Amino acid sequence: MQYRKNKKGEDLSILGFGCMRFTKKGGNIDIAKAEKEILEAYRAGVNYYDTAYIYPGSEAAIGEIFERNHIREKINIATKLPQYLIRNMAAVNKHFDEELSRLRTNYVDYYLMHHMTDVAMWEKMKKIGILEWIEEKKKSGAIRNIGFSYHGNTDNFLKILNDYDWDMCQIQYNYLDEVSQAGVEGLKAAAEKGIPVVIMEPLRGGKLVNMLPPEAKRVMKESGRNWSPAEWGLRWLYNQPEVTVVLSGMNSVEMVRENCRTAASAPAGHFTEADFRTLSEVTKKIREKEKVGCTGCRYCMPCPQGVDIPGIFRCYNTMFIESKSQGRWQYAQTVGLTKEPAFATQCIRCGKCEKHCPQEIPIREKLKEADRAVRPLPYKIGINIARKFVFRKSR
Repeated sequence: MQYRKNKKGEDLSILGFGCMRFTKKGGNIDIAKAEKEILEAYRAGVNYYDTAYIYPGSEAAIGEIFERNHIREKINIATKLPQYLIRNMAAVNKHFDEELSRLRTNYVDYYLMHHMTDVAMWEKMKKIGILEWIEEKKKSGAIRNIGFSYHGNTDNFLKILNDYDWDMCQIQYNYLDEVSQAGVEGLKAAAEKGIPVVIMEPLRGGKLVNMLPPEAKRVMKESGRNWSPAEWGLRWLYNQPEVTVVLSGMNSVEMVRENCRTAASAPAGHFTEADFRTLSEVTKKIREKEKVGCTGCRYCMPCPQGVDIPGIFRCYNTMFIESKSQGRWQYAQTVGLTKEPAFATQCIRCGKCEKHCPQEIPIREKLKEADRAVRPLPYKIGINIARKFVFRKSR
C-alpha cells in the first residue's frame, strides 16, 4: 500500500474504503461479509474508512467490526454531519453523539460537513455556532480533523475552501468529471493550500466500469496495458500528487484485492503520454452520446443573469451518457440547489455567451432544449420544495 500525508504529516492510504455500498441481507447489512472485506483491506494496509450519518446501518456496522477486531486505534474513521438536517446546535450535538454511539468510539478522525452544494449552507452553519463547536470538539479530542464533502459548482467550492482553515475536503472527481463540480481547479486550489483531498465517485459509482461503450473498452484493450476499466480510472487519480485518498465502495474480497494491488503499484507520475492519449480517446468514445459538445471550458461564464451554462449542459449530457435519472439528479445537486438560482429560464438571450464559445455552440437554443429535458414539471416542483427546505432560515 502507498501512503500520502495529511496536514499533520500522518500517513493515509491512497485507497480508502467507502462504506456506503455494503451488501445487504434481509434488508440489513451482511455484517459477516462486510467484516471479511474490511479485514482484507486492513491487512493490505488500508487505514481510511468513510461513512456517514445517513448511510443506513453503515456507522453501526463498522463500529461493531472495528471493536470486535480491536483495530479502532489503528485506522481512521471519516463520518459526516448531515448539515442539511440541522437548524440549531442542539441538533448538531444530538447527531454527533448518536454517531459516536453507533461507531463505538469517543472520537472521530475526520468529521465532514456533508453534501455541501453552496456556500450559503456553510454560512448557515456558521450562523448557528458551528465554528465554536468545532473548536471545542477539536480541543477535547472528540474530532481530530474537520472537513467538508462537496457536490456543487467550482465557484462555490472555492468560496467554502477559502473561508476556513480546513483539515481536508472530499470531492467527486474522475476522468469524465475533470471539469465539473469542484473539478481539477478545485483539486489544485486545495492542494496549493496544503489541504488533503479525498476523492469520491472515482468510477462514477461503477459506471466507468459497467456502462462503458464497447468502443471505449476496445480502446483500453488495444493500449496493451492489460488494465481493467476500474484500474484505468483509479490509476488516473493516483497519478495526480494532489489526490490524497481515493474512496472505493468495495463489496467483494476479490474487488478489495484488485484495488489494493493497483494502489500498491501506481505512484504519482506513472502515467505515460500514451496512457493519457488512451483515456482521452476513451472519453471521446463516451462523449459521442452527448447532446451538446460542451467541454466545460467556462469561456461562456460568468453569465450576466447567473445561468450555470456548463453545469446545465453537463447534466443534460449525463442523461444520455448514463441515464435520464442520473442526469436529473446531478442537475438537482449542482444547479438546482444553489442559493442563487442558476436556471436556464433566467436567460434573456443577450448572446454574450455565444461570442466566447470556442465550440460555437448555439447556447441560447440549447439551453431551452436542455431545460426541458433536465427539469420536467415533477422535477421543477421537487427542486422548488427542496430549495425551501435547504435554504430555510435557522432558528
